[in-house]
Amino acid sequence: MNIDMKLCSCIVCSLLTLVFSFPVGAQMVINQSSPGTVRLAGDSRVIPLLVDETDEVGIKLAAAALREDFNRVTGVRPELLSAVPGNDSPILIIGTLGKSRWIDQLVKEKKIEGKELTGKWEKYLIQQVEDSFPGVQEAVVIAGSDKRGTIYDIYELSDAIGVSPWYYWADVPVRKSGSLFFKRGVYTDGEPAVKYRGIFLNDKWPSLGGWATSTFGGFNSQFYEKVFELILRLKGNYLWPAMWNSAFYDDDPRNGVLADEMEIVIGTSHHEPMGRAHKEWSRYGSGAWDYAVNRAVLDEFWRGGTERLKD
Repeated sequence: MNIDMKLCSCIVCSLLTLVFSFPVGAQMVINQSSPGTVRLAGDSRVIPLLVDETDEVGIKLAAAALREDFNRVTGVRPELLSAVPGNDSPILIIGTLGKSRWIDQLVKEKKIEGKELTGKWEKYLIQQVEDSFPGVQEAVVIAGSDKRGTIYDIYELSDAIGVSPWYYWADVPVRKSGSLFFKRGVYTDGEPAVKYRGIFLNDKWPSLGGWATSTFGGFNSQFYEKVFELILRLKGNYLWPAMWNSAFYDDDPRNGVLADEMEIVIGTSHHEPMGRAHKEWSRYGSGAWDYAVNRAVLDEFWRGGTERLKD
């Protein structure tokens, strides 16, 4: 990054850590075995991940990131399972209540407490479960009340094993270790006190705008994937995208789709109603930006923005 971006990152880092940091309290991952722990990594092996194929795309994306995080920490990328192995080895079960058959079965059999998740907003549980399924003596379960709850759960474990939410944007070093053990217990942040928590990208040039262009080719889905991931790792859910010389939905059609998949709520700022960026008016508008004299054109312009967002 250039010097301007480094300065921006430091400022944003300080602000976002204050806004979004919700530690679960007790340290749930340690580097040495002790009574009641489940081995996550050791002897050049890492616990495999079990994810239901029918769960949401965002869960699969976060699970893929967790695999990379394990690889960053241990040098070993865990196996991704779609069925219970039944070989008496520990597994990491990831899923959302009502979306994952594995989580629903554990709730039905009262091996995890369903009432702690049912009807909750962005809540998660991380806990050890014994005899979760036939042939699985020990498991660590990551369960969310909804998609974002599960995603936060996944990234909470990433942070616990040694990957900071700021590993990319602020170059925070990964805490490398070949031995990782999950401590017995039930870990949760509960429901967030503030329902929507996010940031506004002030895309000044040449700082963020120039850097995004030289690094990703613009404010496209490759850029926003990194931003969305940071927000989720910090347990946020909301973004006002870059708007000075950019158009979130028009610059890259994949931007909105990716936000939906990763469960980021997109708002608009300043004078940008109906999902339309002001930059789009110079691209597609005609006449005055004045509803008193150009009502029909503006109505059609805004209608196009809402129709584009219908899915």
